[in-house]
Amino acid sequence: MNISIKAIGILLLLLMFLLTSCQQKKEDMQLPDPAQVREALIISNMQLVGMEEQAIDDFVERYGWEMERSGSGLRYRISNPGSGETASYGQRAVLDYDTYLLTGERLYSSEEDGPMEFTVGRGGVERGLEEGILLLSQGAEATFIIPHHLAHGLPGDGKKIPGRAAIIYKIEVL
Repeated sequence: MNISIKAIGILLLLLMFLLTSCQQKKEDMQLPDPAQVREALIISNMQLVGMEEQAIDDFVERYGWEMERSGSGLRYRISNPGSGETASYGQRAVLDYDTYLLTGERLYSSEEDGPMEFTVGRGGVERGLEEGILLLSQGAEATFIIPHHLAHGLPGDGKKIPGRAAIIYKIEVL
């Protein structure tokens, strides 16, 4: 392999040119103002929440459902109030359920996966589901529409529920 000194010199000059042309002086670099970045993120999040609210409103209107809305954004409709004890923190909840996306796609079901069991107030389920369960008594049947911030948030559940997805629960408290 015979590489001439002239070729090596040209390669070194080219390399030096590339290295120096890609560097910026520190005083030329400007970082964005943190307050402006924060404001842009807040506006962006407000727009995303507004779009999700509109999608939920459209869904509810399309099905003609009359739903209540909690302060957190949970939508709920109790079709059968039940007659048993009202759920409270620390109690074990057992539910028959079906979970859907706003598209109508069924994701999870007690028919396939068995009843859902959890202790109210201890986590392990969507915050919106825990909030909704506290509105119900044993034997109750209800439908919840849970916005993404009360469900699986930005990442989804890593299985069937995509990121930023509002989900629908149709449940019966056993």
